[in-house]
Amino acid sequence: MARDSQAALVALNRFGLGARGGASGDLINAASDPRGFVKAELVRASGVLLEAPGLQSTQQLGQAVFAYQDQVRQARETAKAAAPAETPSPAPTDQKPGLRRNLSLNAAATEVAGQMAETKPADSVAKPDAIQPSAVAPPSAKPAPQPLNVIQKTFRAEALARLQRATLATCGFTERLVAFWSNHFCISATKGELARIWAGAFEREAIRPHVLGRFADMLKAVEQHPAMLFFLDNQQSLGPDSRAGQNRKRGLNENLAREIMELHTLGVGGGYSQEDVTALARIITGWTFAGRQGQLGAPGSFVFNANAHQPGAQMLLGKTYEATGLAQGEAALADIARHPSTANFIATKFVRHFVADEPPPALVARLRDVFVKTDGDLKALATALVDSDEAWKAPLTKMRSPYDFLVASGRLLARVPEDPGAYLNNLNLLGQPLWSPAGPNGFPDTTAAWAAPEGMKLRLDIAAQMGARLGPNIDPLDLLEFAAADAASIETRKTIERAESRQQALALLLMSPEMQRR
Repeated sequence: MARDSQAALVALNRFGLGARGGASGDLINAASDPRGFVKAELVRASGVLLEAPGLQSTQQLGQAVFAYQDQVRQARETAKAAAPAETPSPAPTDQKPGLRRNLSLNAAATEVAGQMAETKPADSVAKPDAIQPSAVAPPSAKPAPQPLNVIQKTFRAEALARLQRATLATCGFTERLVAFWSNHFCISATKGELARIWAGAFEREAIRPHVLGRFADMLKAVEQHPAMLFFLDNQQSLGPDSRAGQNRKRGLNENLAREIMELHTLGVGGGYSQEDVTALARIITGWTFAGRQGQLGAPGSFVFNANAHQPGAQMLLGKTYEATGLAQGEAALADIARHPSTANFIATKFVRHFVADEPPPALVARLRDVFVKTDGDLKALATALVDSDEAWKAPLTKMRSPYDFLVASGRLLARVPEDPGAYLNNLNLLGQPLWSPAGPNGFPDTTAAWAAPEGMKLRLDIAAQMGARLGPNIDPLDLLEFAAADAASIETRKTIERAESRQQALALLLMSPEMQRR
């Protein structure tokens, strides 16, 4: 049974999001057929999709944020028009007139204008007194409710739907795949209001439908999604010789083209040059989204603006792409998706995420071959990973990311989140704010990035908060059986047994290698 329990621990921790507590029986089920337990989630492609009441499409959300911005603008104009009726407060004699603060704004207009700032949303500021997952905190510990604009309401609803799905999943393998690809093709919700309101929809629309499909299809969906176009400024890129480029005296923005080649497909050293980046930037000029006026299409939808597209054929990676408008860019993406460097880059990154910081070369080569032979079939790639012996024999040394740690803790404690606030605060506190990496390369995927002393201290603080709130009503040794059974180390078991209280024992369990490593 010990060997089966160890394999079950690998199945749940390396590939999934940890065992659920309560009556789930996850560890027992995984022990009976570890590989089959993991692969069971790959059978239903529809199981990756995420639908929940109230979640809207990118187009609907675009229209909502445009309408919201119009309301805020009108409120500001109304307040400004009413200002002369008020007696202005005298400005200090040393204050310049242009810097005088307008104190006559009514309270409602001031509140709306403050919400519009969006530079530091409520959920992006960690609160020291709210570092436990919301499912753990009793009602009395919840902060006083604050009014939320449509952007924040949408972000929180999307976050809650994702957290609930991850908490309830049987193994969590497909949710791990979603998180991997979402981080690979990342955007950042801190870019602005459109990025924040679109962050969840981007993952639902461009990532989830293709996690068990073809890489080329995901690539196309990602690069044509308004959230990615906005994040990497492609709506600002104009062909120098296009009608719009000539009229506005503006040219290319190479951000999206560079990240497609460097981060999304070929990788650094993948055989492309700066000339290729510029050529791809020309090819995808005109890829944009319709704005609030809806002149090119429904506001918030992907559109191809022929007037902004660079005319003529383009040479990319040694191949000429004829001037076929939108089809020119789609053909280029399809070829890049099938490039040998893309296969190697994706296979390496995939193995690094799931198996080891230093990916076993033989396993990388095997997955690269699968990627090439199946034309980028991502379900086949995931299946080949689970079928490999290396993925099961490698020690569990990788550190769980903050997101995985919080979700795994909630799963083991059998707490389904009802509010995302504390989870979002914790993620910010631990350096992994949801859908908000610091750059287009996403969050790091190595043990060193998450095992720094300060980060581990913060995890201990969170574990201690959970222990203080739940410890009196939970037997940590029972939870250890759910989490690892006899695959748990003797050291972990003795540490929990020697704890001074149940609260301390629960905190120690959550900080154990069985809960922190994958």
